[in-house]
Amino acid sequence: MTERLSIAVVGAHLSGMPLNGQLTDRGGELSFAGRTAPVYRLFALPTSPPKPGMLRVADGGAAIDLEVWSLPPAGFGTFVAALPAPMTIGRVQLADGAEVPGFLVEPYAVDGAPDITGFGGWRAYLAR
Repeated sequence: MTERLSIAVVGAHLSGMPLNGQLTDRGGELSFAGRTAPVYRLFALPTSPPKPGMLRVADGGAAIDLEVWSLPPAGFGTFVAALPAPMTIGRVQLADGAEVPGFLVEPYAVDGAPDITGFGGWRAYLAR
């Protein structure tokens, strides 16, 4: 079996969202839906299309809904290479304590952005 690499997504790359094709076009397959450990804050960024930024915090974090996708190595590489600032890939801690590569945001980008952590995830925020 060919090795695949995991990536956690929390916003516009979720199933059915506007940027999900960036994963599926690269051979991405949904592995599972879950939640992060309760150590993150989620912010609504002023981007087009709209997307959130997730930031790990020392205090006041919450669990955030996510999906973990798997990609072939080449697909993972081109996906990460095309990622625009202020998005970044880092280690995302899952509710079970495991860590996978996933979407985070550079801290400067959340200055003045609405904190939407209380919704528990991007889908719930959009459905408000």
